[in-house]
Amino acid sequence: MASRSGAGTAGSRSPPLPGVLVVNLGDMLDRMTAAATARPPHRVRNATGGDRLSFPFFFDPAWEAKVRPVPFADEAPPDDAGNRWDGTSVHEWHGTYGDYLIAKVTKVFPALLDEVLPTDAP
Repeated sequence: MASRSGAGTAGSRSPPLPGVLVVNLGDMLDRMTAAATARPPHRVRNATGGDRLSFPFFFDPAWEAKVRPVPFADEAPPDDAGNRWDGTSVHEWHGTYGDYLIAKVTKVFPALLDEVLPTDAP
């Protein structure tokens, strides 16, 4: 398991513990809480040499769901755009889940945008 700490990323071991479930919070909750529930970078490797079981479960909002920030009782966490892989601010994002997903995927695969949403459509 890795966690974000200030200007960089620090890794820590997460040994398997009987009866323990590890939950990796994802990007959307990170955005909705302005990084108050910052998701760790996804770095999983099996260094034991033995078998490892992993059961990913992805629970996403509907494509057209409006994504709104979670209100804070206190101040929102500071902006961490400089430490994020995509350089975007968690405080400035707004729109639908579909908007978010297209923006995220096309940052990694820019040519995909024209295939998914052609700009020369009538």
